[in-house]
Amino acid sequence: MKVDITLPNASSNMFRTHKSYSAEEILAAGGADAFGEKLGNTNEKIIEALQNGPTIEPFTDEEWEDLLHQLQATK
Repeated sequence: MKVDITLPNASSNMFRTHKSYSAEEILAAGGADAFGEKLGNTNEKIIEALQNGPTIEPFTDEEWEDLLHQLQATK
């Protein structure tokens, strides 16, 4: 039994959610800060977004304890 696999056409952006820019494009805009401002991003906006975002803890207290025990054991 042959399965019919249809591929997306070249114009669809199945894997692209953000446009990427080359280093030359960023430098031509005047550097990273100027490039960000042209896209509507400022340091203040980024700082505000980070402060208003959810706090993210990479490990639970239990995981931290386990990691510290592993570290002590391998010293």
